[in-house]
Amino acid sequence: MLLHLHPDNPQPRNIRTIVECLQDGGVIIYPTDTIYGLGCNILEHKAIERICRIKNIPVEKAQLSFICYDLSDLSIYTKSISTPLYRLLKSKLPGPYTFILPASKQVPKILKSKKDTIGLRVPDNNIARSIVKELTHPILSASLPGEMVEEYTDPELIEANFKNLVDIVVDGGIGGMVPSTVIDCTSDEPIVLREGFGVWENLNQK
Repeated sequence: MLLHLHPDNPQPRNIRTIVECLQDGGVIIYPTDTIYGLGCNILEHKAIERICRIKNIPVEKAQLSFICYDLSDLSIYTKSISTPLYRLLKSKLPGPYTFILPASKQVPKILKSKKDTIGLRVPDNNIARSIVKELTHPILSASLPGEMVEEYTDPELIEANFKNLVDIVVDGGIGGMVPSTVIDCTSDEPIVLREGFGVWENLNQK
């Protein structure tokens, strides 16, 4: 199903349709402030496994992260972080960054890396954040399978390619081709693991 949502003011009825799908263990493709991504309810293990099958990767090797509504989820899904790190996150989020942080016990084991960390995103995208707010907890964030191609920016082409693999393709307009910038914050100084859409040179401005 291709579901059109207004990028600035997503229709509440359509948001509820998406959330009901996620609560039932569904898999969606949705827009962020960078690229379109695969998503599901983080509490639905079968849905997480389904995303890994779509990406054709084992669950233990999947690079999966959370889409959160705001930084209030930090206290639930991450271990205590320093005040300077919190200020850094607050200065950059919402925005096109994925921050690697120490995972708390609230993170489902299936989503933790071997290093006991989790990627956290708060995208500057009203559709993604509205979905999370209505669901009341984060959704999974995973890139579409294979190399990033231009077809992955157009929701109608995405729906044509993935309609048999996912339940809903959320049309929030043309997406980007550059993923988020990934920052590892598990050591004393932030380390850039992937340069993406987010400008990182001034990350140390706190």
